[in-house]
Order: sequence, then C-alpha cells, then structure tokens
Amino acid sequence: VLPACLLLALLLLAPALSAQQERGLIFNLDTGELCLQSAQCKSGCCHRANGLSLARCAPKAAESQECSPKSIYGVYYKCPCERGLTCDADKTIVGSITNSNFGLCKDPQD
Repeated sequence: VLPACLLLALLLLAPALSAQQERGLIFNLDTGELCLQSAQCKSGCCHRANGLSLARCAPKAAESQECSPKSIYGVYYKCPCERGLTCDADKTIVGSITNSNFGLCKDPQD
C-alpha cells in the first residue's frame, strides 16, 4: 500500500508529466519561479540565497562564477556549472552534507 503523501504526489505530478514541453505548475519552471528541487527548473538549478530564503529557479553558473558540485539535496546555494564546464571544488562528503563545497566553474580544456 502506498503512503497517502506518495499517492498525492503522483496524482499532482501526472498532469505535469503529460505536458512536458509546456510550462507546468510543478515542472519546467522558468527562472525566478519558486521550486523545491532542481528537477523542476528548466535550467536545472533550484537556488536559495541562505537557509531561511525560499528557493527559486536560477540559471546555471557561467565560467569563472562560483558553483557547487551536484547536490544530494537538489537545492543549491551556488548553482552548478553550465554544460561543458566543471566545478573545481572540494568534493568531500563533509562539504556535500553541509552544502559548503563551493568552487569556480572552469573549462576543462584550459
């Protein structure tokens, strides 16, 4: 038997999943819209300024901007890098848990 909250989440997600190309209430959100997970954002980054702020969709970090490696939480204090760039940051488990492993986006070809 599925827990009630999981069943409710599936019911809410069904309409959004059927219209993947259109902007939805839950997925395919534009920059600036409220989010809970990065998977909801077109950009792939759900960003919050601090622990008390609301998370909003934000663009990914460009070259030489601060970044975070992939987060286990799906919400970032610094967005991950744009495609083709790597985040040169401390990738230890402690940094991942505390969400403090920030670095700079770099072109791996340089």
